[in-house]
Amino acid sequence: MADHKLDAQLRTEFGKGAARRARRAHQIPAVIYGHGAEPLHVNLPGHQTMIAVRAANALLTLNVDGEEHLALVKDVQRDPVLQIIEHVDLLTVRRGEKVTVDVPVVVTGEVDATAVATQEAATISVEAEATHVPAHLEVDVEGRTPGQHLHASDIKLPSGVSLLVDAETMIVNVSEPVVADLGEEAPAAEGAEAAEGEEAAKAAEEAPAE
Repeated sequence: MADHKLDAQLRTEFGKGAARRARRAHQIPAVIYGHGAEPLHVNLPGHQTMIAVRAANALLTLNVDGEEHLALVKDVQRDPVLQIIEHVDLLTVRRGEKVTVDVPVVVTGEVDATAVATQEAATISVEAEATHVPAHLEVDVEGRTPGQHLHASDIKLPSGVSLLVDAETMIVNVSEPVVADLGEEAPAAEGAEAAEGEEAAKAAEEAPAE
């Protein structure tokens, strides 16, 4: 896991107006909490923070008035329309301690030609060292056939990482492709069109000449 070092400024203003002013100054409001300490309200540098939080569970080393804080990104709040970052929640951690995190699951490999793979879980809850949280976890579906589902127990876990969910939790559902049966509908439609054509021709023949 990459450790991003950022200079943070203590916040002295609060509320929506203060948050808007901070964002106009290319800063992002954030709060640091955990270990029973009082929450610490800060502003983070906008561009550096946007880069850092692209990865899930990013680890930040924050310099706040000369004091170093190690923190994990726990939540990133974005504007639903503009998708700009409005606020970041940070959890104080210590090197060597264990934390509970939700880590993205990446499916690798290709299933058999007779099967399709559907990912049922995008993330999985694990326990890991705060400074060694994996960026993602992998599950391999190579050559799997219909009915050979992948569960949490099939995920490759790095050393020091343990599952916090049932080992039988389904991660990937491997099944047969669903094919629509149109075999009888098409001929029936063609037959109806042909009948309509014959009726129209017969009516034209029987119509009196002008």
